Amino acid sequence: MSHHLQFYIDGRWVDPVEPRRLAVLDPSTEEAFTEIAIGGAADVDRAVAAAKAAFPRFAATSKAERLDLLKRILAAYNDRFDDIADAVSREMGAPLPFALDSQAWAGRGHMEATIAAFEAMELVETRGTTTILREPIGVCALITPWNWPLNQIVCKVAPAIAAGCTVVLKPSEIAPISGIVFAEVMDAAGVPAGVFNLVNGTGPDVGQVMAGHPDVDMVSFTGSTRAGILVAKTAADTVKRVAQELGGKSANIILPDADFADAVAKGVSSCFGNSGQSCDAPTRMLVPADRHDEALAIAKAAAEAIKVGDPRAEGTDLGPVVSQLQFDKIQRLIETGIAEGATLVTGGPGRPDGLNRGWYVRPTVFGHVTPAMTIAREEIFGPVLSILSYADEEDAIRIANDTVYGLAAYVQSSDVEHARRVALRMRAGSVYLNYPAWDTMAPFGGYKQSGNGREYADWGIHDFTEIKGVVGWN
Repeated sequence: MSHHLQFYIDGRWVDPVEPRRLAVLDPSTEEAFTEIAIGGAADVDRAVAAAKAAFPRFAATSKAERLDLLKRILAAYNDRFDDIADAVSREMGAPLPFALDSQAWAGRGHMEATIAAFEAMELVETRGTTTILREPIGVCALITPWNWPLNQIVCKVAPAIAAGCTVVLKPSEIAPISGIVFAEVMDAAGVPAGVFNLVNGTGPDVGQVMAGHPDVDMVSFTGSTRAGILVAKTAADTVKRVAQELGGKSANIILPDADFADAVAKGVSSCFGNSGQSCDAPTRMLVPADRHDEALAIAKAAAEAIKVGDPRAEGTDLGPVVSQLQFDKIQRLIETGIAEGATLVTGGPGRPDGLNRGWYVRPTVFGHVTPAMTIAREEIFGPVLSILSYADEEDAIRIANDTVYGLAAYVQSSDVEHARRVALRMRAGSVYLNYPAWDTMAPFGGYKQSGNGREYADWGIHDFTEIKGVVGWN
């Protein structure tokens, strides 16, 4: 039975208080493939009440009990792995191999990392006569985005449960089906009633209500900086904790001693992955001024080798972007780049040849971009790369850090010690040296307007705990 028109509250699938529906569109066809129920304040009240009622008993469970629950969730997730990937492919337009190997894998990988980190984590510490306890913060509102749905759902739900919290999840209404499948996973795993709840809906009607709810103790939000500011302002009235993972405009410094051809080509691929819809994508490539034209030639060849098309067709590298809104925004920014005098190396406005419907974007590379240009400062969230020149290493570091964001930075060098020295000067929460493999044990989060708090492994668990010091215990 499909649960698309229901919410998961207090261990049961329930109908919304007021029946309202929203079409879910397939971005490859621009047509609806299903509908979901969308909620309102009354549905949030029900879900929060269930989480609040379940909290005292769940908070009192042992670490061993919560570890066992997480392992059951992982097993149930693996049972539905193909269904999760299929849902992501339909709702996001992700090519099916990418949906399997990256999107669905991310949920599995983070569940495994949370379990491993929690097994090694101590919740009680002694300092002299004081015993220090890490206790669950309470009822948590989790608001997740559409671009990496399972990554962000698991990065919030798993550590919250490890900490002993109860949760209400609002997935993105643009890509909600994978969240519904995840709720089915939680039900199959036997999560106690009220510990996990799901309400679908829009940001204003559900997300903001959750953020301001007096019985919510913490909000964990991933999304745009603009929306994050609204969530934080709403939460401020009740002085609840707010953890945020927001936007980015990450620099990729290619140092003169890097393997230039390899570094530029991989930089293009890293920027365009997930159709450019990653907050930590290396969207600003910084290259030595005297090698700028060489970099453009390499980037052009790399971009033009990427096949854009039907996400369910064999050999597709990139599918569409997620929505008409995103498509229009990307098109506007591409036009702005041209108008402001950047060199259009490849790509440009409009759909790729042969694609007449679907929100497909031409993989686009701009050269001779200056730091003041709009495409060097605004988060585009599509397959658009800006290549900038630097005069020397000091200039590269200055340009890289000259942004309101600080989510990630990238450094390429054949000399690891050199790369490390530059990494230490990056004002970003994550720095990636020479395109490393994804590390689910590393902390993830941003400086400046890219947010606060950290996710992944034990870093995420810490965010969902309060610190209690009992002085004179010993």
